[in-house]
Amino acid sequence: MADMTTLALSAPVCISAVPEREALPSFFPSIRQVQRPAIPVRQEPADEELISAICLGAEWALEALYQRYYRYAYAMAYRVLREATSAEDIVQESFLSIWRKADSYQKQHGSVYSWLQAIVHHRAIDKIRAATNRDRQWIPLQVEGGQDPPSEQPEAWEEVWQQEQAHMIRTVLDQLPAEQRMVIEQAYFGGFTHAEIAKKNSIPLGTVKGRMRLGIQKMRRLLEEMGLDTEW
Repeated sequence: MADMTTLALSAPVCISAVPEREALPSFFPSIRQVQRPAIPVRQEPADEELISAICLGAEWALEALYQRYYRYAYAMAYRVLREATSAEDIVQESFLSIWRKADSYQKQHGSVYSWLQAIVHHRAIDKIRAATNRDRQWIPLQVEGGQDPPSEQPEAWEEVWQQEQAHMIRTVLDQLPAEQRMVIEQAYFGGFTHAEIAKKNSIPLGTVKGRMRLGIQKMRRLLEEMGLDTEW
């Protein structure tokens, strides 16, 4: 088994993975069992390096990726399903999918983070569709007294999801060309009208509108690739 001392983390994302694994590593916990906070995203190892290590069968790499993102993955799944146990299942299934098929990740199509988000979102939607096809109704589980456990309070996960959405929007905004990002930031965060932006930056009004339209179109596409439905 590869470890931190033997694995070259600078290696590119793997082309082929170890033989398919049917179960998660023994460390893999339930969401409820995880008491410590998620490990903050660090400079080293990068997400892509963790994927390379997972391809070689490194359980520590999957654990690191899980600790880094499980809260956000659960928040997304809970947002879609509104049911704690089902959301847990989706998170487990999503990380199992990464464990089995890490070699399917393609860096040119987006970050590991957006890839995980897409997996979680698609699996959650598939679960709803499957339930609908079976005429099943999802009803949130409750403990005695009619209240969700503290770790599963909807308000808490709603706040996490809102923070995650804000992070996703900032991430895609940073990927826009500077001129498109500027007009969008001034309009949505600065409160300026199109005419005011044109005057402020000494550019034609039509140019402002064109940059705004192209920037928003790209943001929509990128956010949808990350698993976020866009209605604006």
